[in-house]
Amino acid sequence: MAKSSYVLTLRLKTEPFQEDTLDKRFEISRKMYNACVNELYKRYRTMQQSKKYQKVQKMKKGKERNVLFAELNTQFGLTEYSIHAFLTPMNQRFSTNIDSQAGQKLGTRAFQAFKKVMLGEAKKVYFKRYGEMTSVEGKSNKTGIRFVENRLVWKGLSIPVIIRHRDVYAHLALQDRVKYVRMKREMIKGRYVYYAQLVLEGVPPPSYHSNGLKQQVGVGRVGIDIGTSTVAVSSKKETILAILAPNVVDYERKIYLIQRKMDRSKRAMNPHKFNVNGTIKKGNKEKWVFSKRYGKLRNEYRELHRKNRMIRQQDHETMSNQLLALGDTFFVETMSFKGLQKRSKKTEKNGEGTFKRKKRFGRTLSNRAPSMFLSCLERKLAYHGLELKKVNTAKVKASQYNHFDHTYTKKPLTKRWNDFGGMKVQRDLYSAFLLMNMVDDKKLEKIDRERCIKEFDLFLENHKKTMSELQKQPHTFKSMGLK
Repeated sequence: MAKSSYVLTLRLKTEPFQEDTLDKRFEISRKMYNACVNELYKRYRTMQQSKKYQKVQKMKKGKERNVLFAELNTQFGLTEYSIHAFLTPMNQRFSTNIDSQAGQKLGTRAFQAFKKVMLGEAKKVYFKRYGEMTSVEGKSNKTGIRFVENRLVWKGLSIPVIIRHRDVYAHLALQDRVKYVRMKREMIKGRYVYYAQLVLEGVPPPSYHSNGLKQQVGVGRVGIDIGTSTVAVSSKKETILAILAPNVVDYERKIYLIQRKMDRSKRAMNPHKFNVNGTIKKGNKEKWVFSKRYGKLRNEYRELHRKNRMIRQQDHETMSNQLLALGDTFFVETMSFKGLQKRSKKTEKNGEGTFKRKKRFGRTLSNRAPSMFLSCLERKLAYHGLELKKVNTAKVKASQYNHFDHTYTKKPLTKRWNDFGGMKVQRDLYSAFLLMNMVDDKKLEKIDRERCIKEFDLFLENHKKTMSELQKQPHTFKSMGLK
């Protein structure tokens, strides 16, 4: 069984000449990755044209079909090791800049991305454009990209990392074995900043503050009802109804204005690339020309997205730590967030006779990232040998269940409160309470009604405290039922 690992990110103290060398190596890596993707497409199309593939494609799904597909993949070179062999001449050609292990990892990345196309999980693999290669990694800390004595060493470069004297977490983490190193760069305020990401063996060390341990795992059952923009949590200690990533700044208006300016600049500099009606000319292979102003606007656009991404990640980490203190057995309903991002297929009209918008939750999911929050929580639980138990949504129907009379009632999304004989309970918190009281078996398809009856009074007390605190807050969402 593979040992668990975690990542420590340290900023590099680079000199201008080192940055030039790193930029060159990232560009070489991009071209090598694109060459692998191009070769995979060629081999895949050749395989699709073969009679054997067409025959296997028509077969009934099963083990026999999978075995024949695996044989075809080997025959036409659609395997990870065949791509490593394809990269060998390139590794030799660029040996002064890219080591063989880093080259092989690029081939592995390309193959893993293309594998999704082969399995029908993705429609296509995109080639990386100039500047889009942001990371290169090795396979071990023995050769290639290495971390030695607080320095990143790679093909003639020796760059010190920045470790603050008071950064206790970093000093404790560096006592663990370095499995391999990843070079990463990020555009911040118009210039690249470089980092060394150390993949360390073990679990992250605990964070300390003046009062003791910062992150502690509680004891008990916890139910989580995740939404597109909010999360409801129920435990014996307390209930929580909170906005996901509350500190994410709404930059929509700024981003929209920057995009308009970029589009005007692009059209002014490239009239030969557009038709009279404003559409882009097909088949025109002349180079795009961009002004300095366009470059500045693009950097502003990237910076706004970067800020949002960092704030969102920090908020998710904080919320995950808060939940870990509530218990050690977590239940959450399975939900397809990708399905919620898609546009509605139905064409409908509202009461005024105008067509309804087909857009759904794409922008909200992008800003609040509920799936990322669950991944963050799942990762932290794994460090403590725990797991996030995923409940079968279709069979449990927590939003419809009433534990008092053991019935199911379908409710519209606009109805945010459940009325139990004059006793009102917030819908999301009640769903979280029901999930907390699941029958803990392998199937996770049934709510323990007796446990619900036993624990409901305590839940009601916690519920009242939570809702009274939310009433005092200036900013809440309509879905919380307070507006």
